[in-house]
Amino acid sequence: MKSALSAVAMTICASALLSTPALARDTKYMLPLQEVLDMPVAKEKLDDSFRFYLSGQKTPKVLERFDSGVSNRKTNGVGKSDEDGCRWAALSALIALQDSAKAQGANAVVDIVSYYKKNEVASPTDYECHAGAVVVGVALKGTYARIAR
Repeated sequence: MKSALSAVAMTICASALLSTPALARDTKYMLPLQEVLDMPVAKEKLDDSFRFYLSGQKTPKVLERFDSGVSNRKTNGVGKSDEDGCRWAALSALIALQDSAKAQGANAVVDIVSYYKKNEVASPTDYECHAGAVVVGVALKGTYARIAR
């Protein structure tokens, strides 16, 4: 009888633990874009004649505007600090925006806003990043442009 009660008690406890909803971590960060642009690997991967301007940031004269583009990039956060993961994801997003812009004849991306889950967040200095237990993500949206030199 005792073993039957023990088995029932263990089953109830196991069911309670397994039926508890899992809470995934989603930590939001606002980090300076300049830190990404200053990374040594960014200097290798980004064209030094190409420019990025966050919404609200002073830009040179815009000679021509092209399409807008969105880049949503994720990186593996395992073994990295959240901030390092954010910088890597942001760099990947910038590279994708640069490549798309250059294909249209642009030399800059202007009016860049964070676009995580299609939610626009504008800052003249910072981008938004979300870090989970395993994945870190950055989404950026901007307008491709040709600017005066």
